[in-house]
Parts: sequence; structure tokens; C-alpha cells
Amino acid sequence: MSNSPAKKKFAKQIDEVVYTPESLLRHPMQLSKQMWRDLLASRELAWRLMVRDISAQYRQSFLGIIWAFLPPIVMAIGFNLANNAKVINVGVTDIPYPAYVMFSTALWQTFVEALNGPLQAVSVAKPMLARVNFPREALILAKLGEVFFNFAIKLILIVGLFIWFRVPVSWTVILAPVSLIHLVLLATFIGILLAPIGVLYQDISKGLTLLTGFWLLLTPVVYPVPSSGTFGALVKLNPVTPLLVTTRELATTGVISNPVGFWVVSIITLVGLLFTWVAFRLAIPFVVERVSS
Repeated sequence: MSNSPAKKKFAKQIDEVVYTPESLLRHPMQLSKQMWRDLLASRELAWRLMVRDISAQYRQSFLGIIWAFLPPIVMAIGFNLANNAKVINVGVTDIPYPAYVMFSTALWQTFVEALNGPLQAVSVAKPMLARVNFPREALILAKLGEVFFNFAIKLILIVGLFIWFRVPVSWTVILAPVSLIHLVLLATFIGILLAPIGVLYQDISKGLTLLTGFWLLLTPVVYPVPSSGTFGALVKLNPVTPLLVTTRELATTGVISNPVGFWVVSIITLVGLLFTWVAFRLAIPFVVERVSS
């Protein structure tokens, strides 16, 4: 009875996991297969985690989904008043300034959410990481899904704003999601890099809050890209600049001002994301051991 065909078939379907002290870096093919298998296996769990987090995010708030609209609206009103009062001089923008600020702010917030996502996901999941063996990629995928869901909500406001200000939209708007994905992947790349350290030391999350505040000043969110000067050079060296600006240009004018910078940052992002994924998988077991000890 114990050697029945049904039991043999069931036994073959069970993936055997063997832990050894030898690093998987010595077996890159085995590591890559394991990473791909875990990525595919994490989809269902990632979906469940995403639905749970989104439901909790809006259920435990009095204003609920309105919070997705408030930050870009408040920032747009503030900078528009400052620009009209000549407190700041932002120069000429391709589209009406309120629409320019609100659209750019939505893109920047999406970047920041994707940047903080991996650190928040791993920090919240610390008890589960210490007790349950599951594909860690599910945590990252769930946060990515949440980021795109939040942007989809902001997109409703952006479309309404473009209609109100009669912003012309080029056919290249269908390509804007590609550059938006690259922008999110850049943030995810940096977030995954910081996540293992951030779980052990809360200085990372606090420092990240300060960094994003300063980073915003160096990103053309409320002003066009400066053409000259030291500040202009710093803005152009900012890796977020070509990705955010290209997304904005594809959605509006259709004329890409810095295609070389966009592709350079995109390639660095994709390559860096792959190496960071490997480092994340290798570092998480040590992090879990430190947290659970």
C-alpha cells in the first residue's frame, strides 16, 4: 500500500530543498534556475499580500482613497501660488504649470513608494520570515503591485487635469508606461539594495526619508531641467531625471530631450537589479538569523 502509484506520483511532485554551507555563487546555473523557479512560485502569494496591504491601507483611513490624490494636489497648489507671486521663478514649461507640477509629483511619489517598498515589506514580514519558508520575491512583487495600483488611482486625477487644462497629448503616450516601469525598477533596485541592512538598522529608513527630501530638490519635479550652471549639472547627473522627464515627455509633447541618458540609466538599472536580486537572496538568511536570535 505504501508503494502505490498515487503516492509515488505525489512524491515526485515535491521539490526537495537541501541546505548546505557551500555558497550558490559557485553554481550560477543552479542559482539562476532556483531564482526563476521561486519568482514564478511567488506570484500567488504576492497577489494575496498585495490585496491584503491595499485593503488595509484604505480601510484603516477615514479619507480612504482620497489620500492618493491629496499630496499632488497640495503640492501643485503651493508651487502654483509661489510661481504666480514670483516667489520662485521656474521658467517656461511645456504644459500649463499646475498640470506640470501635479503630473511630475505623481511620478515622484511613485518613485518614492517603490524606493521604500522593499524595506517596508521585509520589515513588516520579519516574524513570517523567521518562521515560514516561502519565496522572498513575493514580498517585492506585492509592493510593486501596490505601487502600480496607487499610480493607477493618481492617473484618474492626471487625466481629469489634462482635460481641464486642455493639455495636448502625443501618440507617444502609449510608450509612457515603458519609461514609468523603468523609473519604478530604478527605485526597486535601490530599495532591494538597502532592504537587508534596513531591517537590522532603523537608521537606513530614517536616512532614506532625509535623502528623498533632498533628492526632490535635485529632480525636475516643480521646474524644467536647467540648461546650464552647477545646479543644472547636478540635476542632469541625477539618475531619476532622465527617466522621470522621459515619462513626462512621452505623455505630453512626444519629444524626448535626453534619449541617451534614458537608455544609459535604464541599462544600469536592469543590470543592477539582477545583481541586487542575487545579493538579496544571499543576504536574507543571515538577516533572518540576526532578527530571530
